[in-house]
Amino acid sequence: MPTLQPESPSPEPSAVRPEPPSSLPPHRARAMAESFGVDAARYDRARPPYPAELIERIVRTAPGRDVLDVGSGTGIAARQFRAAGCTVLGVEPDARMAEFARGTGVEAEVSTFEDWDPAGRTFDAVVAGTAWHWVDPVAGAAQAARVLRPGGLLAPFNHVFQLPPELGEQLTEVYRRVVPDSPFVNQPTRPAAELYQAIFDKIAEGIRTTGQFAEPEQWRYDWERTYTRDEWLDQLPTSGGFTRLPADRLAELQAGVGAAIDAMGGSFTMPYATVAVAAVRTPA
Repeated sequence: MPTLQPESPSPEPSAVRPEPPSSLPPHRARAMAESFGVDAARYDRARPPYPAELIERIVRTAPGRDVLDVGSGTGIAARQFRAAGCTVLGVEPDARMAEFARGTGVEAEVSTFEDWDPAGRTFDAVVAGTAWHWVDPVAGAAQAARVLRPGGLLAPFNHVFQLPPELGEQLTEVYRRVVPDSPFVNQPTRPAAELYQAIFDKIAEGIRTTGQFAEPEQWRYDWERTYTRDEWLDQLPTSGGFTRLPADRLAELQAGVGAAIDAMGGSFTMPYATVAVAAVRTPA
């Protein structure tokens, strides 16, 4: 069984922001979870891919190259694994997203992961790119244990990001004015890094409950991306809090956000950390 070793730690981001909180646990907020396909092409175009170093580490840690991508969406991560030499099957609850992924050559089946029938198929790795929080953490880990071969790897991963403070403050004012009912308006006062760590801790605890994995570890990769005004406005409607906004409110929101970015010179640099919670399936 391969041994997972943490790579060199990186400094914690000072203010990362997850998807907006909800009165329901994310895996029960089905309307939001299955709203991203409203504009699948925009989602695929605007959402960033994952660090190549993370993809490579997952591939070299898994015992083989059969990968199951949970919440595969439009196939962003799946295409990266295919480019690394893997055979990838996606499981995606939104038929619109799955259809888009198939158009890019990604095989995808429509189902929530908890209810998906593997039909006897097994895999070397189960991954999920910014999607595991939509999965029941206990039932999802148990399903992963069922479909992983001994020594296989479960590795859900998330982007963690930090808006520049001055831009974040301005955007909060825009949200308060245009979408006062948005969860983005009343973010918790705790440092957002703690909010994301709570998500990762819940993933790890769900994995532990199965009794079928080695102790989960966190792998982290830091990077950054510079967004132009138009690039950020293009991705804005793909956020869970905004996918279902009426067209007029979305246009007003984008105008306000665009003005804030213009005031910063028309672009900004976003620091990202991509974090995986990784655990090896122990022998049966």
